[in-house]
Amino acid sequence: MDKRILGLLAALLATSIFGFNHTIAKELMPNVLSPNALLYCRVLGAAVCFWIISLFVKNEKVEFKDFKLIIMCSIFGMGLNMITALNGLYNSTPINSAIITTLAPIFIFLISVIIIKEKITKRKYVGVFIGFCGTLTLILLNEKSVSSAPNINLGNFYLFINSISYALYFVLVKPLTKKYNMITIMKWLFLFSIFINMPFGLIEFSEINWVEISGVSLIKICYVVICTTFLVYLLNLYALKNLKASTVGMFIYLQPVIGILFAIYRGADKLTLGDIISVLLVFTGVYLVSKKTSRVT
Repeated sequence: MDKRILGLLAALLATSIFGFNHTIAKELMPNVLSPNALLYCRVLGAAVCFWIISLFVKNEKVEFKDFKLIIMCSIFGMGLNMITALNGLYNSTPINSAIITTLAPIFIFLISVIIIKEKITKRKYVGVFIGFCGTLTLILLNEKSVSSAPNINLGNFYLFINSISYALYFVLVKPLTKKYNMITIMKWLFLFSIFINMPFGLIEFSEINWVEISGVSLIKICYVVICTTFLVYLLNLYALKNLKASTVGMFIYLQPVIGILFAIYRGADKLTLGDIISVLLVFTGVYLVSKKTSRVT
């Protein structure tokens, strides 16, 4: 099958998996696991998976000079990104998480402007403004009072930082995909992430009483570790290797749709007028930023 088609399928599957995760991970916190304990489960589990798989693929030697970039990618992609994602989801709601995550393509574009010196058009300026208005709407028109969301505004702030962190990782990791295979990149990123996240999650992870966790909860933990972490990072990297970053970023459009529908289906959240307005504004902003243009205006 054509590599572009495989890349598109990988991006679609990764987005779908993550769309379900907003609700599944939320159901684990805090009664089963704390956000930081779940964080450490993710990085430790994914690291083990990638290093086991690396035993069955051709070994690549990473140049010493590239470890600086690998560590930076690990900090933003597996450190700050995951810490803010889980703590944001714990404090806020699955629908808010799904909506704010959609801002990532806007941040990917802004970071590309700063790092790669990409030219910015008036339309893209408007798109960035509209996208931020969408997030602001979500905060100002917050009509929710959810017992499982102790501090929605704080959670939304964490999720906002999460989108910026993910965008930084997305831009920084691109050069590595042109030089090394996916398994080589991921095994080193997650190995460093174990140490980066140690101050935040190791103690709470060590206090987990696995015997008392139900079978259903264990399945959810496995989903978060294997599907949302191991598979999503692998699939996104494969897509990024075969498609343009902007094309892969476009699939984030689907995440709030899947996330919102699944959250409502599970009864984990409810859709409000503020959510609908915010989704429309964010979608419009991301579309304007991501849409190709033939000339600079």
